Amino acid sequence: MALKISLKGFVTVVLPLLLLSLSVQGTLEGIACESLGKEKCSFAVSSAGKRCVLEKMLKRSGMEVYICKSSEIEADKVMNHIETDECVEACGLDRMSLGISSDSLIDSHFTKKLCSPQCYHNCPNVVDLYFKLADVEGVFLPKLCAAKGANAKQAMADVKSSGAVAA
Repeated sequence: MALKISLKGFVTVVLPLLLLSLSVQGTLEGIACESLGKEKCSFAVSSAGKRCVLEKMLKRSGMEVYICKSSEIEADKVMNHIETDECVEACGLDRMSLGISSDSLIDSHFTKKLCSPQCYHNCPNVVDLYFKLADVEGVFLPKLCAAKGANAKQAMADVKSSGAVAA
């Protein structure tokens, strides 16, 4: 018994299944930072475990373009991850952040959001990133988050005085 399928049947049944299988295959390959757009780059981690960084380039025409690149900074236990909008908001992050820097740890409004239960307990990728950045500055992130009043100001002064920035 031969199976006959009309062109209409092919378009409505077979073609969607074929496209679905191709899209699933594409997602199984993982995330390459260089393939991400500016709206998903910052705070993403490639399938190789490298953190993605957003960079702004100036074309010869004077037009600004944003590109996503792999950094040398590796994520702990996180791979193939694009940070959720919920975590970006809860942690006080900006999707258009350029590069990776510890500078935001100096801002008490940022650290308040980073250390909030909504961020600290629900966004392990973000906490891992800032844990490493604080460590480069000689600051223990849980101690920074636990600091209150004068202790918080001293912890912030420690970050300011080190002057180190992650590349």
